[in-house]
Amino acid sequence: MSAPSASEYVFGRHRPASHVIVHVSDPHFLAGGRRLGGRYDVEATFARTLEAIQAVHPNPSAIVVTGDLADLGEPDAYRRLRAAVEPVAAALGTAVVWVAGNHDERPALREGLLDLAPTQEPVTGVWDLDGLRLVALDSSVPGWHHGDLDDAQLEWLADVLRDPAPHGTLLAMHHPPLPSHLPLFDILELRRQEELAQVIRGTDVRGILAGHLHYSSHGTFAGVPVSVSSATCYTMNVAKPAPDVNGMDAAQAFQLVHVHPDTITHTVVPVTDAATGDYFSEAWLQEMAALTPEQRLEAFSRKR
Repeated sequence: MSAPSASEYVFGRHRPASHVIVHVSDPHFLAGGRRLGGRYDVEATFARTLEAIQAVHPNPSAIVVTGDLADLGEPDAYRRLRAAVEPVAAALGTAVVWVAGNHDERPALREGLLDLAPTQEPVTGVWDLDGLRLVALDSSVPGWHHGDLDDAQLEWLADVLRDPAPHGTLLAMHHPPLPSHLPLFDILELRRQEELAQVIRGTDVRGILAGHLHYSSHGTFAGVPVSVSSATCYTMNVAKPAPDVNGMDAAQAFQLVHVHPDTITHTVVPVTDAATGDYFSEAWLQEMAALTPEQRLEAFSRKR
């Protein structure tokens, strides 16, 4: 009999998560594999991100990419992104959810990633992930960088949420309905947040996944937790006073979303090659599994 995977060991009060989602944001691909701003090798960093995704979980429920898929909305940028992601998703046996961001162009995104007609229709969708409902919203505004949701999309969302899903609902969108401590993002914030709050308040929405900020952030909106994933292209150096924050080629990350019956956790996964210890391992877990709960406390919890 083979040993259980790490996700199957139960040493505490919670059972393993019913769903695990990989939350990625802001690849900002360019046609021809060009460097973003002539500086950031976004494809190389994204390739390292995909390697990390394959290492952290063997079969996530979905890979959700929350916008700014391409930096200039170029058709070749979407082709290159699709060619990078789809083989990884196929190997993991998982779905890919593409979300539109302010740098995206709807016609090229729809045609290049979704095989749909190249129109200005919002890029939205609903996925049933074994009872967990994932809804992609399109907060992009053609020709602008700020975010918004028109009446038609809000009405559509209200209709989707009318009946609850077995494991509840997650929303995925680019512009987070959260304040930023960086004044520059106030200009590009999501508008009509009050109207969105009215739609989701009292429904089965359990969380909102977003991007746009290029740094990790968390908060609540209409009583719902919001988690912003940092970018894979470049991040904001928030270790500076707010007026001086700018981009840096470091600290790229994605998030692992673990869905439990009573809670959802969001783990920031750094994309780094830092030296790592080797004390904990599969063999160590097997040793702990062979002990009683009291013996595990004695072996690992008691201070020496």
